[in-house]
Amino acid sequence: MEPTDRIWMSGRFVPWEQAGVHVLTHALHYGTGVFDSLRAYATARGPAIFRHRDHHERLARSARLYGMDLGHSVEELEAATRRLVVESGLDDCYVRTIAFRGAGPMGVSPCGCPVEVAIAVWAWPAYLPGAERGIRAKVSSWSRIGHDALLPAAKATAHYLNAVLARQEAEELGFDEAILLTADGLLAEGSGENVFLVAGGVLHTPPPASGALGGITRDTVLTLAGALDLPVVERPLTRGELYTADEVFLTGTAAEIAPVREIDGRPVGDGVAPGPVTARVAAAYGDVVRGGDPRFAHWLDVVPAGAAAGPA
Repeated sequence: MEPTDRIWMSGRFVPWEQAGVHVLTHALHYGTGVFDSLRAYATARGPAIFRHRDHHERLARSARLYGMDLGHSVEELEAATRRLVVESGLDDCYVRTIAFRGAGPMGVSPCGCPVEVAIAVWAWPAYLPGAERGIRAKVSSWSRIGHDALLPAAKATAHYLNAVLARQEAEELGFDEAILLTADGLLAEGSGENVFLVAGGVLHTPPPASGALGGITRDTVLTLAGALDLPVVERPLTRGELYTADEVFLTGTAAEIAPVREIDGRPVGDGVAPGPVTARVAAAYGDVVRGGDPRFAHWLDVVPAGAAAGPA
């Protein structure tokens, strides 16, 4: 990745190369961190951060779930993000926010370890290269973490070891992405995305009770489906329904709308991706994030040049 000039760390802007943490940081040893991901898109009015407040509010919810006090308001996080986007000089960029337990008493208990917060911005054009032609996915041998062990509603760093195992397995076997099932064998999510399938012109997606993260891109698609007159059903889904679906696509801030052309070596539908419904959803999404649909202008936080002003 190409570094940008500065990273925001707990209220201070520091040079990219100096944004470090202590080796005894609690989160490094015990996974006590939460994070979120945003994108800014080029629009006719300038760079616009998509669903800006929604992402920071989700970070705050994730932190609450794991008993972490961010020590910074959503408004402070928004102001820091706007400034970083302006300073980056990038029209399109990816934003990563993270809150984590820092260095303090060493041990499993996080008590006494301060919560640190950081925001970074960089260019990240394609999370799943070639996704526009459809990706090849594998149903993972690893189950999605359950509500009885962790808190899947939080976007937590520790949770992603589960995703790492699934993605690593998929790539080692020649696939692009993994799809995880619950311990009961029901569809949950991709390693970093939510899952939708199309059957008979109807969109189907697992409910949050499946253990899937409440994705903001997922929520965007659910809203856009209404605008496109596409019926949507949130319900438990089986592995077999992936194999018989007309279309399958993944959604996420990094992945955006990623059509799936093959699952476990079986073609999805006619094996040509994207299918017509996926293409409509992807086109509508692309239009919205780049400011082409005034009905959803409230989702765009256009960053003014003045956002770069202020003390370091």
